[in-house]
This record gives sequence, C-alpha cells and structure tokens, in this order.
Amino acid sequence: MFTHKSKGFVSYGSVRESYFKQRSLRGRAGGLLLWGLGVGAVISGDFYGWNYGLAAGGFWGLAIATFLMAIMYLCMVYSLAELSAALPHAGGLYSFTRHAFGPFWGFICGIAVTIEYVLATAALASSMTNYIHPVFPSIPGFLVWLLAYLIFVAIAIHSLELTLNVSLFLAVLAIALLAIFYVNMLVSGIFNPELLFNVPADLGQSETWLPKGWQGVFAAMPYAIWFYLAIEILPLASEETYDVPKNMPTGLISGMFTLIVLSIFTLVLNSGVGDGAAAIGQSNVPFGDGLEAYFGKGATSTLVTVFALTLGLAASLPTQIYGYGRIVFSLSRAGYLPHWISVTSRSYTPYRALVLGTAVGLLCVILIDAGSNAVDAVILNMAVFGALISYVLAMLSYIKLKLSHPDLVRPYESPLGIWGALIGTALAIFALMACVAVPAYRSGIWGVAIVLVMATIYFFFYSRHQLVAQAPEEAAALRMRDEG
Repeated sequence: MFTHKSKGFVSYGSVRESYFKQRSLRGRAGGLLLWGLGVGAVISGDFYGWNYGLAAGGFWGLAIATFLMAIMYLCMVYSLAELSAALPHAGGLYSFTRHAFGPFWGFICGIAVTIEYVLATAALASSMTNYIHPVFPSIPGFLVWLLAYLIFVAIAIHSLELTLNVSLFLAVLAIALLAIFYVNMLVSGIFNPELLFNVPADLGQSETWLPKGWQGVFAAMPYAIWFYLAIEILPLASEETYDVPKNMPTGLISGMFTLIVLSIFTLVLNSGVGDGAAAIGQSNVPFGDGLEAYFGKGATSTLVTVFALTLGLAASLPTQIYGYGRIVFSLSRAGYLPHWISVTSRSYTPYRALVLGTAVGLLCVILIDAGSNAVDAVILNMAVFGALISYVLAMLSYIKLKLSHPDLVRPYESPLGIWGALIGTALAIFALMACVAVPAYRSGIWGVAIVLVMATIYFFFYSRHQLVAQAPEEAAALRMRDEG
C-alpha cells in the first residue's frame, strides 16, 4: 500500500484509491443541525460542574472568570469559523494547526483534542451514575454508564443523520428545562439576590466582592470554561456539512451566543436559591438544589431532579462521542494513528474510531468508579487542559496563516481578525497559567503532560513515517507549502 517518500523529517506514502473508499464520510448537515451539535456538546455544563467556581472564587470571582472565558471563546469561534470555511476538513483544530505549523504540532493538537472529548465523555457518564444511584440504589453503577455508552455509541455508528437529530432534540429539550427553571425561580420569588454573596470570605477579603481575592478568579477559571467547553467540536463536521462557508459560521456563532445567554442565567439564578452561593458551590447537583428549593424535599423533587440531570448530561453524550470518533478517524486516515482505525462502515461512520475511543473512555470511568473524587477531578482537569492547549494552537494557527498565506481563499472572514485571535490566545494562555497557579489542579496537568510525552515518542519513532499524502488535511497542507 505504501510507497515512502521523505519530506523533511516525515515520510509520506501514496495509497491506492480503495484506501479512501474504505474511509469515506458523507452527510449534509445544515446550520440548525450544527447549532444542535454545538450547543448539545456543551449544555451539560449548565447542569453541573460550573458551580464549584463559587466555592473557589465567590460569585463575583466566578462571574469575572466567566466573562473572560466568554470573550476567549467568542474570539476563538470567529477564528474557527473563518478557518473552517477556508479548510473544510474533518480534522478540525488539528487540521488548522497542521497547515500552520507542520505535522508534529498538528498531531499534538489532535491528541489534545482527543484527550478533551474522551475524558469529558467519561466524566459525564460517571456523573450520571452519581445522580441515578441515590434514587435507584439497586441498579449497579457500572450498568448505568455502560448502557449510556452503548446507547449513544450505537446511535453514532448507525448514521450521522440519527446522531445529529438526536443531538438537536436533546439540546432543545435541555434548553427548555433550563428555561422553565429560570422562569420558576424568578416568578416564584425563590431567587434572592442577597444569597449570591454568602460565600465565606478569606481573612482580609471582602465578603460581597471577592471573598477569595483575585486568586479566587484564577481558581474559578476551569469551572467557567465548563460553560463553553466543546463548542469547538463543529469544525470536525466540515466534511459532513453542505455549504460549509455559510452553515459552519452560522452554527458556530449562533451556538456560542446561545451558550453565553444560558451561562448568564444559570450563574445568576442557580446561585441565588436555596442556601445560596455558599451551598450551591459545594453541591454535586446545583440544578437539583434549585428544584428542591422550589418543590421542597421529597419524592417529587428527587424524581424531577434525576430526570432533569440525566437529560441534561445525556444531551452532551452523543455529541462528545461524535467528537472523539471524528478526531481519531481523521488522525488515523492521515497516518498519525494506525491506519486500520479509520475504516468506516456502510453508513459512512468511523465505527472503529468510535469503539476505540469508547474503550479508552470506559477505562477512565472504571478508574473514576474505583478511585475517588480526586480521580474524577484529575480527569476533568485533564479535559480542560487538553482543550486549552488545542485552543492556543488553533488561534496561533489563525494568526500564522493570516500572515503567511494572505491569499488563501477565505469565503468567510472573522470580523475580529488577527486582533481577535490575539486576544483569544492571550486569554487561553492566561487560563492555562491560572490553572497552573492552583496546586489542586496540577495533577491534571501532569496527566496531560504524560499523554503528550508518550504521543511525542510515538510520533518520532513510528507515525512520522506512516503519513498519507492524499489525506485531505495533508494534501491541502502540502499543496499550500509548495505554492507558498
């Protein structure tokens, strides 16, 4: 199959036509389905996880962190919209980085994205177990997350159309639940603005302003990111989208503004209910605490909480699974991962990549289940750190390609331009530094570092000699290099 030809420090091979016939993606996603995919990937963050930022930084500390991260994601989304229209490949962020900085950094970006989606999915599946078990203690925990994986992986393998329609349906249902929650908290009078500021202050700090000081803003960063994490999944659908220059920017930008609106309402209205931000910041089920404040303690609130939280978490499962399936497929098709992984089914879905990503995710869930909250925290932080690394590389790629290839055809151009990407990059680096500044998060950094070191060794000793010149990302990058 391979005829090797060296180009720099990597070797490319030419493959037969049958190679790509066995690795085909097909689909015609439009703006609405892309919106559902993007919002669905993120919306679980409005149901859990974000609230720990209240304990870390108080209400204003988390609010400032959320504002900064919203700006970062907006800058990134506009940059990704332009890059996706110009380079519509299934590799997404890895493809952009590969075009700008070459095969090695493209591969590192792809591994960082893979870390994000595989581990975020594992955390979601584990959390579903935690919410269901108190109500149905007779159901084994492993059965819950095993069924969750099996159902949504089966949907992803069945067809793109089913995956996108299920994602859209669950995203709309989750938004409806959140909207009902917001309205009830306001209309019933349960929301009390004074409860936003009852987080105990550290010595010498203001009780209402920044009870944990500016360090609390840093500590709240990973939880603010949880409001928006994974909106960048959409460029992975580029080869399965029709009229990419129109539909991809529409899906990305409309999805991002939807998430910003939801994050504002969730942050304010869910923090000022029950026993206030102090209690919500310690809760495993912040949305459930709000429902309990409305219904009172009892079977009704418990059942409604389990239903709402299960639905909210489930809304992100098909999209996250879609994400790791497509990034692993794309890396394999181009030769960065073993070629056999990227073979697709008769319905044009990368079933091997989906199964492999799921196997790794299940292993992570087993580690969480057999470990402790500390293991859960490490896996969550690894997902956040992996995402931030890919964000920095993607936005630097935008800047690099703007400067080095000004003639690249760009059917859509970001209104924020290079300045927007610079601001987004600075904020992503700031978020990384903020996370490093908190000792409790460093184990997650070590986890990502270990994976990236192992990936680097694999790349230099093996995969750099296995690249496929005709893979869409590689062919376009090589052509751009020759023309430049």
